[in-house]
Amino acid sequence: MVQAYILIQTEVGKASTVAETISKLPGVIQAEDVTGPYDVIVRAQADTVDELGRMVVAKVQQVDGITRTLTCPVVHL
Repeated sequence: MVQAYILIQTEVGKASTVAETISKLPGVIQAEDVTGPYDVIVRAQADTVDELGRMVVAKVQQVDGITRTLTCPVVHL
């Protein structure tokens, strides 16, 4: 199982709608509105890195109001 944080920038005023929409996607553990350089932070999981990448590109990035994403996989050192 691979987990990652997805940091999301949105159009002005869209953060809460984006977080709510993303929270309903399969593989999303949590989606929260935040302040700072990013508007929404998502914790997601998938079976493989490739599946995680497909989820981000095919599902998360297609949500209306998103302008940029940054995916940060969790590592266990």
